[in-house]
Amino acid sequence: MSDSDGPVVELADLLRHPDDLDKISFLKSEFTRKKAAIDGQLKIGLKDQYEVTQAGMNSINDGQRTVNQIKEEMMKIDRLCAEAQSMIRDFPNINLVSQVHRNFTQVEAMKANIEGFDGNLKDLEQLLREDDQNMENQPNLLNVHHGLTKLRDIRDEAMDQIKRASDKSLESHLQDYFTRLDDVIEWFDDHVGTACMNLIPLVQADNKGMVVRLALVIEEEEKSDKKVKALQDAQREYKDLASRFKSITSGPKQLRGYKEKFLKAIEFYAQPKFDNAEQRFLEEPDKLANIMKWYFNDLYVVKMGMVDLMPKKWKIYKTYTDIYHNMMHDWLIKRVDDPNLGPPHMLSIIDWSEKYYSKMSKLGHSEADLKPHVIDDREGELVREYRQLIVKSVDEWMERMFVADKKSFTERKPDSLDNNEHGYFRTRTLGDMWRMLKEQTSVAGDSGRTDVAEGVLDAMFRALKSRQSMWQKMVDEEAIKYMSPAADQESMQFFQDWLVAIANDQIACIDDNEEAGQLGYLSRFQRDLEPLVSQKYFVHANTELDILRNGFVDLGTHCITIFVSLIFKVDFRSTVTDFFTPKWYNELAMKRIATTFDDYVSDYAKVIHHSLLDILIEELANELLVHYLSSVRNKGAKFRRSDPFNDKLADDVRAAFEFFQSVNTKPELANIVSVDFSLIKKKWEVVRRMAGLLEADKASVVAVYEDFKREFWDLQLSWVESVLRARDDFDRSMLSSVKAKAGQVYVQRGPETIMSKVK
Repeated sequence: MSDSDGPVVELADLLRHPDDLDKISFLKSEFTRKKAAIDGQLKIGLKDQYEVTQAGMNSINDGQRTVNQIKEEMMKIDRLCAEAQSMIRDFPNINLVSQVHRNFTQVEAMKANIEGFDGNLKDLEQLLREDDQNMENQPNLLNVHHGLTKLRDIRDEAMDQIKRASDKSLESHLQDYFTRLDDVIEWFDDHVGTACMNLIPLVQADNKGMVVRLALVIEEEEKSDKKVKALQDAQREYKDLASRFKSITSGPKQLRGYKEKFLKAIEFYAQPKFDNAEQRFLEEPDKLANIMKWYFNDLYVVKMGMVDLMPKKWKIYKTYTDIYHNMMHDWLIKRVDDPNLGPPHMLSIIDWSEKYYSKMSKLGHSEADLKPHVIDDREGELVREYRQLIVKSVDEWMERMFVADKKSFTERKPDSLDNNEHGYFRTRTLGDMWRMLKEQTSVAGDSGRTDVAEGVLDAMFRALKSRQSMWQKMVDEEAIKYMSPAADQESMQFFQDWLVAIANDQIACIDDNEEAGQLGYLSRFQRDLEPLVSQKYFVHANTELDILRNGFVDLGTHCITIFVSLIFKVDFRSTVTDFFTPKWYNELAMKRIATTFDDYVSDYAKVIHHSLLDILIEELANELLVHYLSSVRNKGAKFRRSDPFNDKLADDVRAAFEFFQSVNTKPELANIVSVDFSLIKKKWEVVRRMAGLLEADKASVVAVYEDFKREFWDLQLSWVESVLRARDDFDRSMLSSVKAKAGQVYVQRGPETIMSKVK
């Protein structure tokens, strides 16, 4: 995420809902006040920084002047030496004799050192062997270090002299002679390294003597390195002048870096503990505080037991703290930047930051003293990433489940559906989906932050709405395939099974049984989210839940509607087209339809939710009525005065009523169906109204239409025209009169009636 995204994201969080727009004036004044305060702090900080910088530049200038003065004094001394040589009689001879004497003394000393070198080295080896047997104390550490320092100086001086000599034939022989010294030095370094790596255990064991001896060795080596560094700087800046002063060039010649190795050993000691913590953290992210207990124990040991044993100038407690803090920072940032970091681990890191500084405060370190910030001040970013990780997980789960559903749905293989405890058809992923949402809601709630929970819930609402839309789209696309007369109808039953299963799923989401104390998935979801969000958001969440609840109802009803429409498009394709044609009078089409309805209801009564079964039967009644009334447009439909069409209409209505009235009384449907037959009967009243349009004499048609229109305000004039045209005595004057009356009749609009579907 770029830095420029920060203010935009923060503003989006502040203005999440339309009601938040009222806060703009308050937010503007609040941000203006904060900006003024920050500007004031920046000015003060800039002034302080300027003064510090100016003082530093003055100190640099003073130092430069001092260096120049020293240089000038050294040049004066050199000039005086040169002048003194000409002032003393026979000075060249005296100087030559002095150099010869000095060289002789040095050769004699070097000879004695070389002769005793091997014996001294053996003595040191014996001391190291003794310490090998007592590594916890190493009583000979200081003696070995002192002896090795002398032998190192002897070697360095000898090698320096041989390199400056004109005859270098003995250089390789001399190097071979000193080879054993390197082995002993490595041996000694192992002892020092072991002590450095066990420094905290030594303090815990109250082995103060060992700690002090080690500190003395490191301190002495630190002084030696500073001297070597100064000599190297002097030789680099004033090579000719420095070479004339033998006292400057004597002593150690190379940097040994014991202090640096000592500091590195602190890291080496802590690193395995961090590595072990990493594995434990991956397994138990919620126990990070317990996993890192060793970290604070180590610092406490240093503070209480090591400070008095080390040179004060080392500031050993601060040194340990800085090294440990930087390692903690690097360890956490590595975890944070891991693309595979899970939400529980990120949450643990977010919570750890505050706990870490609290524990460090108890050890005497303020947050301002510990640089850099342990997670680079990325709490806000991590919170957003944590929220996005959960959202991503939700989206991926929903996508995988829908892909699996779509594959099963389109292939429609046998046994691709489940049955719940009541025997109802159900898809296989519904329960998994709600379990996943519950788990992810819990994960979001574990953050203890309402902004995280609310952001995740917004994503869940979107995902659930999207799932509803995708199901409806997929159902509609599949249904179209069966509408064509040439379509393969063999798999239609599986499609209808799926329609029932999908509809059952929607009811399961909202099926609350307060008497039995059972809640649907959506109500349980609402119960789980309430304690995780603010009161204001909960009002918004209830609105979203109502939208989802209505969506579940709409999708379930839509599936039943398609189920019924397929029956008429496939099962009754040829039957409906015969209504009101000459063939109609001699056929028992309505009885066949009622028998088919009965078969469908019997087949699906045990696998469809009882509330959907009521809807199915009502939808069958409505769809049958709509198709029946619309059949006046059938090719060949004609009502002749001489034909008993009125009796036939009555027979059809009785056949339909016989089925719809019987569903409540069938033993196999007892306690399952509760269809209100009176409502069905009332809707079918329009058949009598249609008969009135057909049998009325021409003069009475307008009055019959007016009564029809006043009872059914959404009566379509186009359908009335089709009814009139089906009369054998139709003429245009009849239609014109009805159209004229239609323009005059004013009716009060109300809820849609069945006639709104009859075009």
